[in-house]
Amino acid sequence: MAVNRIFIAQLAGLPVFGPDGEPVGKARDVVISLRIDRQPPRVLGMVVELVTRRRIFVPMLRLTSIEPNAVTLTTGSVNLRPFHQRVNEVLVIGELLDAKIQVEDGRTAVVVDAAMELTRTRDWRMVRVAGRERTGRFSLKGPVQVWNWEDVGGLSVNEIASQPQGAQQLVAVFEGMRAADVAHALHDLPPKRRHEVADALDDERLADVVEELSEEDQKDVLAHLDEERAADILEAMNPDDAADLLGGLSEGTKDRLLELMEPQESEPVRRLLEYSFDTAGGLMTPEPIILTPDATIAEALARVRNPDLTPALASMVFVCRPPSATPTGRYLGCVHIQRLLREPPFDLVAGVLDTDLTSLSPNASLSDVTRYFATYNLVCAPVLDETEHLLGAVTVDDVLDHLLPDNWRETGLSHA
Repeated sequence: MAVNRIFIAQLAGLPVFGPDGEPVGKARDVVISLRIDRQPPRVLGMVVELVTRRRIFVPMLRLTSIEPNAVTLTTGSVNLRPFHQRVNEVLVIGELLDAKIQVEDGRTAVVVDAAMELTRTRDWRMVRVAGRERTGRFSLKGPVQVWNWEDVGGLSVNEIASQPQGAQQLVAVFEGMRAADVAHALHDLPPKRRHEVADALDDERLADVVEELSEEDQKDVLAHLDEERAADILEAMNPDDAADLLGGLSEGTKDRLLELMEPQESEPVRRLLEYSFDTAGGLMTPEPIILTPDATIAEALARVRNPDLTPALASMVFVCRPPSATPTGRYLGCVHIQRLLREPPFDLVAGVLDTDLTSLSPNASLSDVTRYFATYNLVCAPVLDETEHLLGAVTVDDVLDHLLPDNWRETGLSHA
């Protein structure tokens, strides 16, 4: 190893390379095995997230080097089975950060990091704990201090599993990660820790993460939240994702949450719930890019540049008579982003409409929608009612979400 003391939180997100320099994935956590006494625990290995998003366990003996900017694996085989935590194992980043500890003079502190060292026997041990003094339930003060592992209390398996923790340090580790990656990390955490992270995330961030969770994890997080906050999270979600989530709840819970949502937020969700989940109406989003015919090409391009749009939704704008909110006035046609890029910016979108593209009915089946995308080589499609009003748009990512197995978010991708 290049260094013999490493602070674990700094490893999160580091690229992991194979022995020949090929990218393998990213470091996500370190696994330790706690002892009955207070001696430094043994570091078992690292949780690595592969480029396929599957998380695997890599023993420390399989690591050639841990540098400030990368981790390198040795030659030899690595078990590619998904990582599953065992009894007495603790995830340093996922579970140890934010834990309450007892230090000298009866003071309490909160863990902000932990350091492992390479011993003379070539084993890695978790020998240091870094923390800040706690002044209130979750408030901290003063500089970061470092203690020997054996000099702090509160780090047994039972204490970590039972004591209430904040999640500020763990949320800081998640900063900058994609919502899908945070969702994958939450799935691997014990329910208690998952709930603490959900409490610490702001509404917008939590909504993004919940959209990427499996159905069971979505229900678990929503059930943990009080109903007022659950309604706030649903308001911050995309309407089609909120409808999918509500559709899997009991009628009583669904109705209560819809009533708690603001009317302007709940109305599009209620409309989506009128359709079966496996139809174009159930798959669509009611918030595609909609312009009136007097809009310019420049205005259209400004709308598709919105970073909050998915690439699929940004691939097409729809032109309709007022009103521009769904269900719109009469649908006139669509403009593909490639066409927008080729036209003068001050021309009107009405002059470059694609009026020949077939639309989908809200009652079109999932198989019909799939054939539509395959036929026209599109990633976004308009959904119209019988009177030519735009109801929304179906995107290919929502189609794939319904074609894949129910547990695809948990298992990740596998090689053929």
